[in-house]
Amino acid sequence: MKSFEFLSKKREEKPRNCGITMVLDKGLGLETANSLMDISGEYVDYLKFGWGTSIVHEQNIIKAKVEMYKEHEITPYTGGTLFELAYKNDKLNEYFKEAHDLGFPAIEVSDGSVNIPREDKLDCIEMAVDEGFEVLSEVGKKNPDLDKELSLDDRIKYMDEELKAGSSLIIVEAREGGKNIGIFDKSGNAKEDEIDYILDNVDGNKILWEAPNKDQQVFFILKLGNAVNLGNISSDDITSLETLRRGLRGDTLGKI
Repeated sequence: MKSFEFLSKKREEKPRNCGITMVLDKGLGLETANSLMDISGEYVDYLKFGWGTSIVHEQNIIKAKVEMYKEHEITPYTGGTLFELAYKNDKLNEYFKEAHDLGFPAIEVSDGSVNIPREDKLDCIEMAVDEGFEVLSEVGKKNPDLDKELSLDDRIKYMDEELKAGSSLIIVEAREGGKNIGIFDKSGNAKEDEIDYILDNVDGNKILWEAPNKDQQVFFILKLGNAVNLGNISSDDITSLETLRRGLRGDTLGKI
């Protein structure tokens, strides 16, 4: 039983279909990650091994972390940059095999850093699904100048195509900093009109909004409710975000 539980709003328990929290693992040690999940694992739904971090750590450590996360009913998955590297080097078959061998049940398919033709990206999503992976795909570019070349209609079209190709969730690119990219301006403020336009055309339950900063998390919770899907959450902010979702912090107290 939780302390002072009678004061807390209830949240849907896992496995959740909404109110999803995706956390970014930038290279946590096994013992640190295990301890963190012991206290906060019930609030995490997806755990992304950030960008290409998996390459620089030993296989046995990655495999142990993957299994530990799964024991906490969390879906661990490989970062999109790792997929892009495999695509660029024509190593997708080897990539899929290694991901299976390490125990990953899901992968991210993105084209944020590498130029991948649309049909190729959609084929890769279908290929990964056929290989037995859950696929989360990301829409947006990591270079702000290139990202600005994508119109809202382009983004919506890509989201629809990737869902039809088999993606379970569409990640809206915001990077780790959450500024001057996608739906956020140079100060990190959300472009509300653009978000509304996306939601008028795409099922919000299929969107995972990258929102690494607290003010962005508060914005989405107040606008869309505590069951909004949020991603790129720092491992340090798991408890913070959960308290925001439950109205246990001044920013959302009495407002949800």
